[in-house]
Amino acid sequence: MRTDKAMSVLPMRELGRTGLRVTALGYGAMELRGAPRGREVQAEEAGAVLNAVLDSGINYIDTSIDYGQSEELIGRSIAHRRAEYTLATKCGCQVVPDAGRTPIFTRGGGPHIYTRENIVAGLHQSLARMKTDCIDVLQFHASPPRKMLEDNDAIETVLQLKREGKVRFIGMSSTLPELPDHIKMGVFDVFQIPYSALQREHEEVISQAARAGAGIVIRGAVARGTPSETKQKGDAWDLWQRAKLDELLNGMARMDFMLRFSISHPDLHTAIIGTINPDHLRENLRALEKGPLPPDLYAEAKRRLDSAGG
Repeated sequence: MRTDKAMSVLPMRELGRTGLRVTALGYGAMELRGAPRGREVQAEEAGAVLNAVLDSGINYIDTSIDYGQSEELIGRSIAHRRAEYTLATKCGCQVVPDAGRTPIFTRGGGPHIYTRENIVAGLHQSLARMKTDCIDVLQFHASPPRKMLEDNDAIETVLQLKREGKVRFIGMSSTLPELPDHIKMGVFDVFQIPYSALQREHEEVISQAARAGAGIVIRGAVARGTPSETKQKGDAWDLWQRAKLDELLNGMARMDFMLRFSISHPDLHTAIIGTINPDHLRENLRALEKGPLPPDLYAEAKRRLDSAGG
């Protein structure tokens, strides 16, 4: 972990029982995935934003096998700075071709297979791509049901990888309805959960996971549906309008409000934000510097969202 002055300017939080000290803003590397699921990303462009992330003091980076070229770009761009960041990736993403004997779980857009063979192959691929010998947080991707994990001996597979020193902590990228079951299993050190002012269905269960001792990583804190001059339609815009959130801004940018609302959740440890644009990264950092929303403003925003059905 970095201990220089750049790191000290960002708020730090302990990631649950892992004991890891992470910055309240993390970096989500999905925007590095490239074509065909995203726009073309050049290696130089990825290197610029990844190094800017670390230069800013951010010390939590989240990626996935499912994110196209993301892992390879991380390895190429910042493997030489590996001591400066906590590295999280996903498992269960399809690496080994399915022979037809194992159910393929498709939530989250891509195929996921939680067999020992596929998990181990995926981890080794991630280690090689990111030029590291250990993943700090290995998360099951796509919120698989408990039964699927148990039927495939998936938890024991990752525990064995942990005993081998290839993984430090076990995580779950989880959503309702499976999240309460995942918490009860008692094996996950970290949960990654979607949450924002416009996506609050996990607000209470986030606190349940934190009370169980888990680290809480939030994704979607600045939702893609965040209203802007060019995005004034759809469910997010309708909710924003019904809640009359513009009345609460008092000169604050909508994006700033969204990020500050998310980090106001008392049980959040880090919120991962994805961008390929260093200017957007700086905007997020400026919003973070302003801190959580004032308690009365946070309470009023939640009251309005509740009344508006959000």
